[in-house]
Amino acid sequence: MENNIKRESRLFFSYQINPDIKFETYEEGERVILLMRAHPFTQLGWIMNTIILIILTIFINFFLPQFLSLNKIFVFNCFAIVFIASFAFYYFLHWYFNVGILTNKRLVDIDFSGILYREITTARINNIEDITIKGSGFFGSLFDYGSIYIQTAGMENYIEFNDVPYPSKIVDQINKLLSKKHVE
Repeated sequence: MENNIKRESRLFFSYQINPDIKFETYEEGERVILLMRAHPFTQLGWIMNTIILIILTIFINFFLPQFLSLNKIFVFNCFAIVFIASFAFYYFLHWYFNVGILTNKRLVDIDFSGILYREITTARINNIEDITIKGSGFFGSLFDYGSIYIQTAGMENYIEFNDVPYPSKIVDQINKLLSKKHVE
């Protein structure tokens, strides 16, 4: 790999330019141009729920001594900690491992739903037919994130990158690759 390639990470690793990564279906001679995850702002829902659950657990602990013994309070707190940590860990993994990858040869969409199920969709750059950007309302405009739907000529209807930052920059990168492929 070339040493003079500019690498850049933005928004808590949700938009990485030229990351030094390899993935399961990586092909020889392939160069990763972009790695995309959902914008961090879209993760505030589960983060706020985690914080509310922690505060609720602390609040309940003030009233539990009136009804339960110390052993039962300890078991309740252990259960609450494991539940909250599992909840937060699951949603973090869901955010971290649902990625879109743009290489010099193809697009790769890796989606995890649940812990044991994953779906990997790929499309060659020269099979791309249509690209659509959909904004995500007020916050999408404010924080510059949106969803990208890519129609392909293959068996799959489309590849989707949901709530990714800088969708217009991503589409520009794809269009640059498309124009290079059409010239070659």
